[in-house]
Amino acid sequence: MTAAPAHRRPRRHDPGRRDRLVVTALDVIADVGVGGATHRAIARAADVPLGSTTYHFASLDELHAAAFTLLVEDVAGRFDERMRTAPDRASALAALVEHLTGDLLVSGRDLVLTVELYAAAARRPALRAVTQDWMQRSRRSLERHLDPVTAAELDALVTGLVLHSALSTDPMDPDRIRTALLRLAG
Repeated sequence: MTAAPAHRRPRRHDPGRRDRLVVTALDVIADVGVGGATHRAIARAADVPLGSTTYHFASLDELHAAAFTLLVEDVAGRFDERMRTAPDRASALAALVEHLTGDLLVSGRDLVLTVELYAAAARRPALRAVTQDWMQRSRRSLERHLDPVTAAELDALVTGLVLHSALSTDPMDPDRIRTALLRLAG
């Protein structure tokens, strides 16, 4: 007598699963922070088997790095486009103010994700590589209109302004941000 074959769940053809895990990881990080963005939480939110996260990513750091890289690609890409289309230095500084006050600080989700990245990168080298890439890209964008020293200083000021805005109960308004940026680069 032979045993009946065990019922197997059909495999789901899901060619976009890796990308969906990356996008979902950002959503989970935005909701619960890097510490809560575990393999299990991301797999559950993406509605995939837990093993999918370890199949597509060698470690949780790799998955988090991929997610934050997606964030950087979006934010840095928008910023570079602003700098590329600015016809002169004054327009570039106006575009920087708009990027900071209109892109980075307006979206509560992007602001939280940025701060999560900064905090996690302080302890995790894989994420520090992501922040380093972001800084280099921002500086290259700024160098379209500014010298390298001023670009590096402005990039650092922008990082500080993002953290200040996220943590302060009385953040600077766009006019004060504009004044600070112009004081340094104007």
